[in-house]
Parts: sequence; structure tokens; C-alpha cells
Amino acid sequence: MDKKTLQYFQNTLEKRRLFILDQMGANTKEIEDLHNSEPNDNVDFSTINTSSQIEQTINENLKQELTEIKSSLEKIRQGEFGICEGCGEEINLERLKVKPHARYCIACRELVEKEKK
Repeated sequence: MDKKTLQYFQNTLEKRRLFILDQMGANTKEIEDLHNSEPNDNVDFSTINTSSQIEQTINENLKQELTEIKSSLEKIRQGEFGICEGCGEEINLERLKVKPHARYCIACRELVEKEKK
């Protein structure tokens, strides 16, 4: 992968990393605000509880993506970015444009998904 393309992916990953950190901060504040609000009845309490659970699930997904982004940024520094962790082949650029923190090529990703089931 040429230097210009690597720089593009590094910038894309850094922007996404910053967005996720902002989003996680906002979600955490929203959860705190929900817990600090005073429910008037069981419906309010249930709504607060459900909303809190949703926000926590979103944060967990964002944390996972953040971990993958950090790993991809490290791979860029080490000169290993864009290499499939399954087969060792290059990941298609179109796949990386859609998901720059992809760890696997399409074929290996399908195998990983099948193994999870």
C-alpha cells in the first residue's frame, strides 16, 4: 500500500476515533442524567432503565470499535495495515474504505462468522 493511501486511512481512523470518544462521553453524560432524574411513576422508572441499558449497549459497541481502530492505527505504524489476520493476504481496498479497521478479508470474515454460530 502506498504512503498516500496509508495516510488516508490513518486520517480516517483518527477522525473516527475522535468521534467515538466524543460519542461515548455524550452517552455517559446521558446515562448519568437519566440516573439523576427523578422518576414520577413506574413508567418513568422503566423508561429510564431501558434507555440506560440501550446507551450502555451502544457504549460497549463503540468501545469494541475503538479497540479495533487503535489496533489498526498500530498496524499502520508497524507497516502491517491492510493484511488479513486470517490468511495473511491483503484486504481489498474497497472493503477497507467501508470498514478501515477491518481485521479480515471477506472470505476469512465469513469463516469467522460461521465459527461464532
